[in-house]
Amino acid sequence: MAVNKPQSEGARLDNFWMPFTANRQYKTTPRLLARAEGMYYTDVEGNPVLDSTAGLWCCNAGHSRQQITDAVSKQIKELDYAPTFQMGHPLPFELAERLAELAPADLNRVFFTNSGSESADTALKIALAYQRARGHANRTMFIGREQGYHGTCFGGISVGGMVNNRKAFNSQLLPSVAHLPHTLDIERNAFSKGLPEHGIERAEVLEQLIALHGAENIAAVMVEPMSGSGGVILPPKGYLKRLREITSKHDILLIFDEVITGFGRVGDAFASQRWDVTPDIITTAKALTNGAIPMGAVLVSDRIYDACMNAAPEDTIELFHGYTYSGHPVAAAAALASLDIYRDENLFERARQLETEWEEALHSLDNLPNVIDVRNTGLIAGIQFAPSTEGIGKRGYDIFTRCFYDGLLVRASGDIIAMSPPLIMESKHIDQMVSTLERAIKQAI
Repeated sequence: MAVNKPQSEGARLDNFWMPFTANRQYKTTPRLLARAEGMYYTDVEGNPVLDSTAGLWCCNAGHSRQQITDAVSKQIKELDYAPTFQMGHPLPFELAERLAELAPADLNRVFFTNSGSESADTALKIALAYQRARGHANRTMFIGREQGYHGTCFGGISVGGMVNNRKAFNSQLLPSVAHLPHTLDIERNAFSKGLPEHGIERAEVLEQLIALHGAENIAAVMVEPMSGSGGVILPPKGYLKRLREITSKHDILLIFDEVITGFGRVGDAFASQRWDVTPDIITTAKALTNGAIPMGAVLVSDRIYDACMNAAPEDTIELFHGYTYSGHPVAAAAALASLDIYRDENLFERARQLETEWEEALHSLDNLPNVIDVRNTGLIAGIQFAPSTEGIGKRGYDIFTRCFYDGLLVRASGDIIAMSPPLIMESKHIDQMVSTLERAIKQAI
C-alpha cells in the first residue's frame, strides 16, 4: 500500500482554497475522485473506492441516481432559475407540501435555504422573529451545546460548540449564548450498542442555565439530536425528551439540527420521530437532494408561523430574511426526485433493517489496538482511538489515508473515524468496510 501515492496528474491544485482541509498537506498527496455510482466512487486513476460516508453525510440513496439526473436535466431545460422574492414557481410549493407530510406533528411550514449553515442561521432568526411577534422582544439569548456543529455562519458557530470553529472568530460571535455540556462519556458508555444508558442527568444543566440567565431572556435551545461533526456523539436514553420537557416548561423554543440525521440516517425520516421527541423547528440540508444540488430547508411549527403572520399587516413582509436561491427550481426538482427514491425504495425502513447487522459488524472492532470506543445508531458509527504519541488526530488521519488507498472512504474527525454509508448498502459492503478498517487499524501508527 502506497500511502503517499500522488493523484494530481492533469490537475492544477494551487488555486482552490479547500474547506476544512490542511491545504498544504493535501496538495502534496492529493486524493481526487472522478466518478461515482451506487456505493462506489472511482478515483482519477480508475480505482474503485467504497463510500462509507455517503459523500459527506448526504448521498443517502447512493451516487448518480438516474431518477435525480433526469429530473434535474428536465427542469434546467424548462426553467433554470426563477426568483421567489415577491414571485414564485410551482416546485418549492410542491416540495414544501411533501416535506410537511414527512415532518413530525405540526411542523408544516418550510423556509428554503441553500445549505445546513444557512438553515441554522435561518432557524435562529425565525426564533427571534417569533419571540418579537408575541411580544417577548427581550428573549434574545440562545443555548447551544459543546461539540455541537451548526454550520459556519456567525450564528451557527456562536451557538455551536466546536472549539476550532469558534476561537478564530471569538470577538465577532453573538453576545448572548450559553452552552450545555456535551454527552460523550466514554468512561461510563464505551462500546454502547445504540443509545447509551448513562448521561440523562446532563440535560439538567439546562435548568441551571435557565435559572442563571432567566427564562424570560432565552429565545431557543438548539442542539443536534446526534452530534455528527463533533465525533458521532449520541444522546443518552431519555436525554432529548428531558430537554423537551424543560424547554416546554419554560416556554423556550427547541430547535433540532437534523442536517445529518434527516432523511433516514437513523431509521426514520427524522431523528425526532425515531426518538419520539418533537421540537419546534428542524433544520435540514444534505440528503434533502441526495447531495446532488445544494439545498436546505427549515421546518417550522404552525404556531411559530402563525404568530409571525398575525403580528404583521397582510400587505407587509413578515420576515426580512431570504436568499437569492431559496426554493431554486433545479434544486427543488432534485429534492422531489430524492424523496421519491426514499419512498419508493423504502430506504428509511431499510436503514432500520440493516441497523443490527451494521452494529454487530462495527463492534467486531472493539478489541483492536488503540480502539477506546465504538458507538452507533441507525446507519452511523463512530470509532474512537487513543491519541498517537505523535499528536492528537495523527492516528485518525493515518487510518483515514490507509483506508482510502485500500479502497474505502471514511471520515476522520481528530482521532475518531465516522461512518455513515448510503442506505442502499448490502451485507457485502459492510464486510468490505469492516475488513478494510481492521487492516488499517492494525497497521496505523
